Amino acid sequence: MKKSIFYFVLVVLSAGMLFPACVSNKKFMASQAQVSLLQKENAVKLSQLNESERQEQQLKQEKAALQKESASIQEDLNLLSSESEMTIRDQAARLKDLMDVIQSQNDRTTSLKNSISRALLNYKTDELNVYQKDGKVYVSLSEKLLFNSGSDVVDPKGKEALKSLATVLNSSEDFSVSIEGHTDDVPIKTQRFKDNWDLSTARATSIVRILTKEYGFDATRITASGKGEFHPINLNDSAEGRSGNRRTEIVLSPDLQEIYELLYQ
Repeated sequence: MKKSIFYFVLVVLSAGMLFPACVSNKKFMASQAQVSLLQKENAVKLSQLNESERQEQQLKQEKAALQKESASIQEDLNLLSSESEMTIRDQAARLKDLMDVIQSQNDRTTSLKNSISRALLNYKTDELNVYQKDGKVYVSLSEKLLFNSGSDVVDPKGKEALKSLATVLNSSEDFSVSIEGHTDDVPIKTQRFKDNWDLSTARATSIVRILTKEYGFDATRITASGKGEFHPINLNDSAEGRSGNRRTEIVLSPDLQEIYELLYQ
C-alpha cells in the first residue's frame, strides 16, 4: 500500500514538473511566432517607408526639374515678349513713317492738281478737265482743243494750253508724266495712219515733242502711249459720246521710291 502511494505521489510530482515546462514551451513558441510576425510586418513597413522615401526623393527631383524647365520657359517667354514688343514698336514706327510719307505725297499731289487747275482756268470744261484719281493727277484734253479730225498736228490753242501746263510741270520734279492718246471706235485708215492705234500714238508723241523740245520738260520723266479706242470713258453710240472719247490724257504720277523703301526695308 505504501509503495502504491509512493508511486502515485511520484507520478503527480512528475506531472506537476512536466506541465509547467509544457506551458512555458507553448508560450515561447507563441512569442516566437509573434516576434516573427512583427519582424515581417516591420520589414514590410520598412520597405514601404523606403519606397515612400524613394518616391519623395523622385518627386523632389521631378519638382526641381520642372522648376528649372519652368524658369527656362519663362526666360524664353520674357525674351520673346521683349522681342515682340520691340517688333511691334518698330512696326508702329515704320507704319507712322509710311503714313506720314503717304500723307505728304497726297498733299503734294493735291497741291499740283490745284496749281494745274489755276494755270488752265481760262479753258472750258468741254475742252479740258483736271482731276485727281488713285493718287495721280489727270489732265484730260479734248480733241477739239488739240487736233483737227484725223490729224496729229497740235493746234495753236492747244499749244498755249500745253505751255501753261509745262510751266507747272517744270516746277514739279517729283512727278513723272505719261501722255495717253485715245480715239473713238470709228475706224480710220489713211495714207498716214493705218488704224486708231497709229493715230492715238502719233498724237501722244506729238505732245511729248512739244513739251520736251519747245517747253523744256525733262525727257527722262515722260512717256507716250496710244490706247486707240479700247479705253473709252463714254459709250460710242452717240456723237457726243464719241467726241468725249477722242481725247489725250496727261497723267502725272508721284515718285513712290520713298514709299517702296519704307515697305521693303
